[in-house]
Amino acid sequence: MKPATNQMFLNMKQRDPHQSEFHQAVQEFLFSIDKIIDDLPHITYHKVIERMIEPERAIMFRVPWINDDGILEINRGFRVQMNSALGPYKGGLRFHPSVNLSIIKFLAFEQTFKNSLTGLSLGGGKGGSDFNPKGKSDAEVMKFTQSFMTELQRHIGPHTDVPAGDIGVGGREIGFLYGQYKRLRNEFTGVLTGKSPSWGGSYIRPEATGYGLVYLAGAMLEEDKDTFEGKVALVSGSGNVAQYTIEKLIELQAKVITVSDSSGCIYDPDGINKEKLAYIKQLKNIQRGRIASYADTYPSSQYIAHNGSLDYNPIWNIKADLAFPCATQNEINAKDAHHLVENKIKLVAEGANMPTTIEGINIFLDNGVLFAPAKAANAGGVAVSGLEMAQNASRIQWSAKKVDDELLKIMKGIHKNISATAIRYSTKGNLVDGANIAGFLKVANAMIDQGYV
Repeated sequence: MKPATNQMFLNMKQRDPHQSEFHQAVQEFLFSIDKIIDDLPHITYHKVIERMIEPERAIMFRVPWINDDGILEINRGFRVQMNSALGPYKGGLRFHPSVNLSIIKFLAFEQTFKNSLTGLSLGGGKGGSDFNPKGKSDAEVMKFTQSFMTELQRHIGPHTDVPAGDIGVGGREIGFLYGQYKRLRNEFTGVLTGKSPSWGGSYIRPEATGYGLVYLAGAMLEEDKDTFEGKVALVSGSGNVAQYTIEKLIELQAKVITVSDSSGCIYDPDGINKEKLAYIKQLKNIQRGRIASYADTYPSSQYIAHNGSLDYNPIWNIKADLAFPCATQNEINAKDAHHLVENKIKLVAEGANMPTTIEGINIFLDNGVLFAPAKAANAGGVAVSGLEMAQNASRIQWSAKKVDDELLKIMKGIHKNISATAIRYSTKGNLVDGANIAGFLKVANAMIDQGYV
């Protein structure tokens, strides 16, 4: 990094020495800002960069609840309100044992620029808890979410901060959270997105992140005079994003051969068709089972358990044309990236947040792989959340087709924006720089206009 950005990075590490995920997100961002730092007026933009790295507000609270055995449990809750220059804080809630302040800060930081790229009036925030919904009864999840919202409700509102779902927070959790908010505040407002369409939610919201990911990847292929037809694709994860990424890829005639969860991955050389995808949805969404069961149901597939002694992920060592990491952060490291390059991967599009390490990203860019960074590629979810907010504000509901058409338009607009920004400030095709610089300039200019707040 250049002296100015390097000093900003060192100052941030000194303030927050143990927040490795946050360090990684800021470092990747500053590498891109290096391309324009010497051309920015020092007194204004340099200080704005430092301001962006510091959250406007970081809230941490305890969440007490009673389990089915009558025993008191205590979890931690978080909400990081990163930046409101463009609108109310917007970003999901994650319920997972790995959640800590570093992870929530990195997600909120990324969310700020992701939201700016959509063109909607949305600030950036993120929240969650180290609560693990896996293996919990519906009653336990309800008791936890009600306790969580009892504290969170004092910090959010339809014009202040509008949370949504993320890992571990699906339709069930959003319903419980919304019910408790309504109960405490005595109001029916658009304070959460990802709601059921029957009581204020938007059509296409569950599908939005996966569909949007494929729409942006499609724009990249189209620019390269190519299509999805006949392409072999690797998809990691088996939650919401992975499911709808697979669904849209099948529709566009690609062949998806993998799916995974935290225990291991499935390799299905015959491809995942609509019937198999329906089984995955039933397994993960209703039964809340493990993906290993897929191999028992479809014996032609192979289950590969994750081995903690391996320093690479087996899913990324399978030959394919396209890769869609949709599981979690840092699931593609340098060795995984080398495997994908050696197997002639053409495109990697990030469905999860920061799923590729900085070393892995550099390997893809150095080898001419079409690479779509998460803050652009998975913006479809928050884009439709923004559309859900618009529908809530006007008390109307759009058709699924209208929402899907708007989503496609937004994702194509994101690709056009970051592609043009990459050409202007960096290198053609470097969409990492394109996304970081385009997002930064929009947020920075708004902050300067508002008096650096």
